[in-house]
Amino acid sequence: MKSNTKISNAVIKRLPRYRRYLKELQRKGVDKISSRELSDLIGYTASQIRQDLNNFGGFGQQGYGYNVDALYNEISIILGLDREYKMIVVGAGNMGQAIANHTYYYKAGFIVCALFEVNPKLIGLKINDISVLDYENIVEYIEENAIDIGIICTTKDSAQEIADKMAFAGVKGIWNFAPVDLEVPDHIAVENVHLSDGLHSLAYHINRNQNK
Repeated sequence: MKSNTKISNAVIKRLPRYRRYLKELQRKGVDKISSRELSDLIGYTASQIRQDLNNFGGFGQQGYGYNVDALYNEISIILGLDREYKMIVVGAGNMGQAIANHTYYYKAGFIVCALFEVNPKLIGLKINDISVLDYENIVEYIEENAIDIGIICTTKDSAQEIADKMAFAGVKGIWNFAPVDLEVPDHIAVENVHLSDGLHSLAYHINRNQNK
């Protein structure tokens, strides 16, 4: 990455899409690809693709394009996907169970180590061989197991308190599915997933297309 370069969040959000398409190209046995060919596949302009990748050094060669394997590996490193992450889930309801059961995360190096609950009927159960533990013990568990990521799958009323405990215990990032924006220290990364926002955006696009 270029020194002293601040990368916009919009660029970071495009990198997983590049990586996903490069993985498909690998599966098809494609060795190299130009920015224009990537543009045809992904939908971003060739200029946008070159600008995005140039933030990290470029990786392409004029007249050759990009080596698919090399670019895939470089983007994986940029995204931090060359290591494993230990995660916990707070809230063993439908969303929490879905995350625990989603095998993609394990293949991608994101390991769900435990779920936490306040409901005594769920504490002690196992979901996809992952234990549901008492929420009262969350701080000790994070500290003792060096948990990287905390996932919040609860109501908005309890989300901030959970985030506070996660931050105090030492998580490096929080994936928040509760419908509230969290306040955390600057050194902790937060990704808010507001499902209703996405649905409302979809409704907007449907109505805009119908009114053309």
